[in-house]
Amino acid sequence: MKSLLPPHVAVSEAFEDLPDVALLTGEAEALARAVKKRRREYATVRHCARRALAELGLPPAAILSGANREPIWPEGVLGSLTHCDGYRAAALAHVGTIASLGIDAEPHEPLPPGVLDTIARPEEYPLLDRCASEQPGIHWDRLLFSAKESVYKAWFPLARRWLGFEDATVHFDSRGGTFAVEIHESGPVCGERPLSEMNGRWLVRDGLIRTAITVPAA
Repeated sequence: MKSLLPPHVAVSEAFEDLPDVALLTGEAEALARAVKKRRREYATVRHCARRALAELGLPPAAILSGANREPIWPEGVLGSLTHCDGYRAAALAHVGTIASLGIDAEPHEPLPPGVLDTIARPEEYPLLDRCASEQPGIHWDRLLFSAKESVYKAWFPLARRWLGFEDATVHFDSRGGTFAVEIHESGPVCGERPLSEMNGRWLVRDGLIRTAITVPAA
């Protein structure tokens, strides 16, 4: 994930859940009814976040969740979390170095039947077909899903409202590891312009898809 983000973004990853990770005040209470698997996943990704905080020169802090399950960061910090089977990651930056960021990881597997039709816009099908002809070893449907997850994670802290899969069109560079995003919702003003586009990077390696978006500071 580090290779997909600017140098000033702190990134911490884990490829398995870590035993005996201590939860801080408020985090344990949030998991009072969670099953063991969920507790370990939650604890590990927050351990990653605290390692990233340390890389930024900041003390440990509880990472609670807001009403839309978004992470609530300490003052002066922005970031994004992701987790899937076999992978946990956190990416954090000081406020002001960038406007927002979003990361996502997925298993490098096809989407379940029927899911692509719920996330893809009509114009994206020929784009995916073209990418598949150029790079047939990649599950482009799952990569599209991951890219749109990163879009939402970068969008929400700025807009503070929902952005659906149907509200963004993703254009992949099949060989360059980048993608461009057109946003079809009225966006917040960022850098004196409405946020109508984003740019991201993607990587497929070791059975995982990783995507990341950085919104530059104004």
